[in-house]
Amino acid sequence: MLIGILQTGLAPEALAPTMGDYPDMFARLLDGHGFTFRTFPVVNGVFPAGVHDCDGWLITGSKHGAYEDHPWIPPLEDFIRKAFAARVPVVGICFGHQIIAQAMGGRVEKYAGGWSVGPTAYDFGGETVTLNAWHQDQVVKRPAGATVLASSGFCENAALLYDDRALTIQAHPEFRADFVDGLMKTRAIGVVPDPLLQTAATKLDTPLDDTSIAARIAAFFKTPRA
Repeated sequence: MLIGILQTGLAPEALAPTMGDYPDMFARLLDGHGFTFRTFPVVNGVFPAGVHDCDGWLITGSKHGAYEDHPWIPPLEDFIRKAFAARVPVVGICFGHQIIAQAMGGRVEKYAGGWSVGPTAYDFGGETVTLNAWHQDQVVKRPAGATVLASSGFCENAALLYDDRALTIQAHPEFRADFVDGLMKTRAIGVVPDPLLQTAATKLDTPLDDTSIAARIAAFFKTPRA
């Protein structure tokens, strides 16, 4: 099964040579599930010819906001709506989670409650799942037809399901502890409050449930569709 990765951001230059870029992280996360991957750097204006070029689509995280004025955001939203109409499955992570919600009529905002960084526990229908978080923006209004799969006290819409069309997750199952540590030492300085970074640093060795989320993503992609 060929998964097209719609890359909406770039890993920091200081980290990418040793830890990989975002498509590398997703290939690693989903390794063993029978997928092949093709990357489209939409952040640079490179888009697939159509929604049927791949069997499914995965939209990455980004340092950009879904509500920001970038020339590649409107065509990405249009691509999402076309994939929905064609019932080609889409998975969105962090920014991907947000841009799918925005494209389908939801609202994304810079959350007044601040940042979520590092290992974070979410309630997935009564099951506690811990994943690395790295965000301030949130989906504050769900689109019609979106069902909440996961939430936390900080993030109400932490994972959403749009029947068999899209599965979206606010956290980063693809981020390992070393990458989050690297982000804290590069992108976070002067942006994320120091006390929050200090607290997150003490939790980086917390066991994560990235493997179970990878299995959930794989199962979603492989769900039979008419």
